[in-house]
Amino acid sequence: AASDSKTYDGTELINAGYSITSGNLADNQTLIKVTVTGSQLYSGSSTNKASGAVIKDTGKNDVTGNYEITYIAGTLVINSRSSERSPASKTTREGIDILINGKTETAATATTTQQGGKTIIAIVVDDKKIEEKLEQEGNNTIVTIPVTRGADVVIVTLNGQTVKNMESKDAVLEIKTGQVTYTLPASQINIDDVSEQIGKQIKLKDIDVSVNISEPAADTVKIVEDTANRNNFQIIMKPVEFKITCSSEKKTVEVSIFNKYVEKMIAIPEGADPSKVTTGVILNIDGSFSHVPTVITIIDGKYYARINSLTNSVYSAIYSPKTFRDVERHWAKDDVNDMASRLVVNGFSDDNFEPDRDITRAEFTAITVRALGLMKPGTEDTFNDVLKGTWYYDAVSKAYEYGLIAGYKNGKFSPMDKITREQAMTIAVRATKITGLKTGLADGETDKLLESFVDANSVAEYAKANIASCIKTGMILGKDKTILAPKDNITRAEAAVIIRRLLQLSGLI
Repeated sequence: AASDSKTYDGTELINAGYSITSGNLADNQTLIKVTVTGSQLYSGSSTNKASGAVIKDTGKNDVTGNYEITYIAGTLVINSRSSERSPASKTTREGIDILINGKTETAATATTTQQGGKTIIAIVVDDKKIEEKLEQEGNNTIVTIPVTRGADVVIVTLNGQTVKNMESKDAVLEIKTGQVTYTLPASQINIDDVSEQIGKQIKLKDIDVSVNISEPAADTVKIVEDTANRNNFQIIMKPVEFKITCSSEKKTVEVSIFNKYVEKMIAIPEGADPSKVTTGVILNIDGSFSHVPTVITIIDGKYYARINSLTNSVYSAIYSPKTFRDVERHWAKDDVNDMASRLVVNGFSDDNFEPDRDITRAEFTAITVRALGLMKPGTEDTFNDVLKGTWYYDAVSKAYEYGLIAGYKNGKFSPMDKITREQAMTIAVRATKITGLKTGLADGETDKLLESFVDANSVAEYAKANIASCIKTGMILGKDKTILAPKDNITRAEAAVIIRRLLQLSGLI
């Protein structure tokens, strides 16, 4: 629904034989949920999408068409853009089977609509049946919605109470379209937070939670193509958009950020070489690409890009190989080139990475944030020496938001200081809370793991458990296997290696 209020002045809303209805309206009542097929424009504003009303051809069949919506002195005016009527959209409705822990249940209705040359499948689950099955199946239930027909847009809707019930049992919603599988833990919708935003007076059962998987709009696809061409990237698969909206009668809230990775699997097209997928990417608001952890997997003979991310947006996969001349004979060659191909590390020039150069705290933070796929605009000032407008502001802000960094007691981050090995290892271990890599240590294990290194006594107290976790998981091996050198500065090559190992050990690349 549109975010602006629309006020109805009580006059009949009819123009050229068309009327708009939305229940019983009184003077000055807010008009909510208005659906008009085509482009919707508010006077003095840009295109605005709304949802929910009915347009009827008086005395004849329901029709669709292109309309402009304009508000003049409180009166809603609907103008048809053409005297020709568009053909009515073709709609079919049927009950469909879904899977609950692999068991078939007829517990949803699918409405298929042909509209504007696109196939839209809207699936509404039977919330009562889902609730009954959740009680029977218990915790960790997987509710699978298989979409067996091809569609440009797939929308799955369930109510907020069902989401809450699923969340309480650690249940997962899985939508499978044949080309895309979206695996969404119910807890990641965070329905309690949604309820706060919509209004606690609205019952959860009256909130519609819609999960949308679609081909992006043509202008978005063009942005993806232009960005790829500008950077000499090859797009391996068509972009796919993922979106979650939660709606009541008066307000719509979008859920776009998660606190744990959510998995999206997108099929590699027939004829495309899966070995040429260097990384999955997310389209940022500014039109740029950011890496998201991606691994190629094969299921029933078909290749998929398995993407793990902390946001919803537009996703694709690209071929973007990168090599640096000055790492050709370097021990970290494979790590550096792979991280560069994944858009995680950058060189000082097209040919030079300078692998043995010390890295700053800002640079290491930015590499970690990019590797985890956290690159979105920073939301708040976090340190008094990290200012808006600096190249590292967004990365430091995001790293702080996700608990990767803490800074110093004086409120500073010291972004341009060189980062030590023990500081870098501490950040890497904090990142495992996002990646899911197990780093727990038994009683006495920290000292046991450190004692084999001759300089273990020089490790700062705060870093001991973190370094022990790095040793246990294999993120670091030490220098010459006997030296930790915790106070040494970490090099650019070492940074690439430790972050790549973090992703590999977490099963994310």
